Amino acid sequence: MENLEKFKTKLKNTEESLKTEFSALRVGRATPALVENVLIDYCGVKTPLKQLASISAPGPRLLIVEPWDKNAITTIEKAILSSDLGLNPIVDKNLIRINIPSLTEERRNSLIKITSAKLEEVKVRCRTARDEAIKEITDLFSAKKITEDEKFKIKEKIQELINVTNKTLENMTELKEKEIKEG
Repeated sequence: MENLEKFKTKLKNTEESLKTEFSALRVGRATPALVENVLIDYCGVKTPLKQLASISAPGPRLLIVEPWDKNAITTIEKAILSSDLGLNPIVDKNLIRINIPSLTEERRNSLIKITSAKLEEVKVRCRTARDEAIKEITDLFSAKKITEDEKFKIKEKIQELINVTNKTLENMTELKEKEIKEG
């Protein structure tokens, strides 16, 4: 059914958004995802860093940012410094080195709270999508386009999808929290 496919797509999108948000959380290990979405004021336009430079992680605690336009190095450095990531970029000729410091216990606890908050935000989006899907199904039933049995079967399927998605989201959060505690 079309409504069910649309609902599945919404759930997949929420999973992907949580995955993306988690990849941007600093857990003590160098990963390009940490800085790739930092916005740089380049020629008067706010541009993500990944569109202005190559970003690599040659070691577990080091990121290398190599801008394609060498004139943008100071702008990139300032943007990374002013981001809320707590990173200290070092300009080295035509590239920027970023040493990733170890996490303090306080920062670890803060990151765990952030992961829990992000999980709850995504769960709220899932519940909203579920409510919208159920309303659509109820409207179809009211318009006599589906039978009562079909309505209940679809509602059950929607709830099953929500349960599976919630389990997946919780597993992703547990893995991220474990990574934070170990990182």
